[in-house]
Amino acid sequence: MFLGFFLSCDYLNKKQGPTSGPIARVGDNFLFGENIAQDMPLGLSFSDSSRLVDKYVDDWVKKQLLIIKANEELSINAINIDRKVEDYRYALIMHEFEKIYIDSHLNTQVTQEEIESYYHERSENFLLKQNIVKCIFAKIPRSAPDISQIRRNIRNFPNTEIEDIKNYCYQFADLSFLDDSVWIDLDELVINTPLATLQNKTQFLEKTVYSETRDDSYIYLFRIVEYKISDQVAPLEYVKEDIENIIINKRKLALKKELHETIYEEALKTKKFEVYRN
Repeated sequence: MFLGFFLSCDYLNKKQGPTSGPIARVGDNFLFGENIAQDMPLGLSFSDSSRLVDKYVDDWVKKQLLIIKANEELSINAINIDRKVEDYRYALIMHEFEKIYIDSHLNTQVTQEEIESYYHERSENFLLKQNIVKCIFAKIPRSAPDISQIRRNIRNFPNTEIEDIKNYCYQFADLSFLDDSVWIDLDELVINTPLATLQNKTQFLEKTVYSETRDDSYIYLFRIVEYKISDQVAPLEYVKEDIENIIINKRKLALKKELHETIYEEALKTKKFEVYRN
């Protein structure tokens, strides 16, 4: 606790100068206060900063011990280690340069026309893996008032006002899904309801428009507006965001290829490299 108090209150808040001695030692390696300070956020409470300092020191000690043990137990080829470190360094440099180039050139705007074109050309790639529905759903306590009225409103939707359903559900429902324009995974919707135990949900969807189930505490009202079953092609609205991400990722790959080719062509013109062949 003294260590945490000293570092967190004095050094890490930079109200006093750094410590004159090390904080910890493992073998010939030492940990100093400035090593911790540069990795610690400012403005923490005493208890938070003390806890983080203690964890930092503990993690550092364990890491150093592991390195020492590894060096003792393993026959490590220094040349191979150096090569791997250098390869990793080059990979980091390349990744960072590619990222900067892509970020500065990437067009993230995807038009509806592009989305529709991609969807229709590759619709077989968007087969559903689950049943989905557009619906009105409400989980209502059995003690709630006017259940007969909300039952009629949901059963007769869309021939009843959605605002009437929303007003009731906002007041009395423990859980509801009231946007009939949005597709939702059926299994996610009915989890923790009696409908979750249905053996054949596909058959249920094909034969059901309105469903009412109950348990000891709740009544579950479920009005199906539209449905799609697994292995059918997903509606465009359901996969629109996925398609946008696919198109953007393809642009990223194209920019990465463009960067490599541009650098190569420029180097070829200026004779920056030579390839010697027998």
